[in-house]
Amino acid sequence: MLSCKELVAHSSDYLDGQLRLRERISVRAHLALCSHCRRFIRQLKLSQAVLRKLPDQQIPELDALAERLAQQQRQR
Repeated sequence: MLSCKELVAHSSDYLDGQLRLRERISVRAHLALCSHCRRFIRQLKLSQAVLRKLPDQQIPELDALAERLAQQQRQR
């Protein structure tokens, strides 16, 4: 049985369908028993979906917004 740490290490490959059968079964078995890791995988899937929706080209306004937010975070 995988540990939570091992599941996190395999999570991207799992979501990308790049695990071998034995690894995939181990991940699914762990997810069946661990609600924390199920939540982690759901959040990772959501993050991937959001990233796919972002435009391919850079938008200067988004870069400026990200910089302002980073500055505000550093000031806290």
